[in-house]
Amino acid sequence: MECAVITTYRCNARCSMCNAWRNPSVPSEEFDPEILRKIPGGMKRLNITGGEPTLRSDIRRIVEILDTKSDRLEISTNGYFHDRIIDIARDFPGITVRVSVEGLPALNDRLRGLKDGFDHAMRAVLRLKKMGVKDVGFAMTISGDNCRDLLDLYTLFASMDVEFANAVVHNSFYFFKDDNRIENVPEVEKVMAEFIEALLSSPRTKLKKRVKDWFRAYLNLGLLRHVQGKQRPIPCNAGTDTFFVDPWGRILACNGSPEPMVMGDLKTQSFEEIWTGPEAERIRGAVRSCTQGCWMTGTAVPAMRRNPVTPAKWVIRNKLRVMRGKPVCLD
Repeated sequence: MECAVITTYRCNARCSMCNAWRNPSVPSEEFDPEILRKIPGGMKRLNITGGEPTLRSDIRRIVEILDTKSDRLEISTNGYFHDRIIDIARDFPGITVRVSVEGLPALNDRLRGLKDGFDHAMRAVLRLKKMGVKDVGFAMTISGDNCRDLLDLYTLFASMDVEFANAVVHNSFYFFKDDNRIENVPEVEKVMAEFIEALLSSPRTKLKKRVKDWFRAYLNLGLLRHVQGKQRPIPCNAGTDTFFVDPWGRILACNGSPEPMVMGDLKTQSFEEIWTGPEAERIRGAVRSCTQGCWMTGTAVPAMRRNPVTPAKWVIRNKLRVMRGKPVCLD
């Protein structure tokens, strides 16, 4: 399984595609990190996210507890408080870090509402690399406002030999948004198709990272299908392969639903009680009938892992097409 821990809805950014900063959680009501000990060990991946997780004064304690639960512990951050990230990485050098940007400097700072935000993000990644943190990179939420910077950012980050994760704008309770829209769909489709082809022609020198880019092309195929209003390429298993913990300690099936799909509460229940209980089964039934059609990393990547043949066949077929100079099949 995979898990994402939403530590807080407080955020110092003012992103145009997310209204968490307008709906912050109250620090005194946020979960005590001790309840995270109830999360089972051996998790495939654990993501610490927000809001901005480094705003929590007890973020180090959260990291310390969750580091025992997974070999891959990831922090998603805007990187503004880079000194806090560096301090954590100094004690937990095996950590994974993804720093969010929305474009090149001027556009990023405008869309994220952070003065010098790109500078802080870049400084965080450069210092982590200098420290020897191996799995570090950036993340971008693709929209109609920033699609023109997508390929340039990929060129920059590939040349830096750092990762580049992707999403597209969504509406859900998690973003406190129901009005995210892409008006210039044809332009976004064109750029994303070019990006998918660029990923399949990855310039990275290490084979492992090239292969990762090839499968990231498939992930972006799902993002493109979401932009086009099409069905997701692999069924969702939220609440089965993955779950979320919200700032109040509740276990949620996913972060893409219009309203939270609450399975239980870690403050008053054990994880086993929640996971095997009747409410969890009811929520899984709701997931099976869900028509939201989201394609977000937290649920898309576990779906790809559960169904590896489908993305592998697509990658092989389209990698061969690119090598022969033919266009990618976007189906």
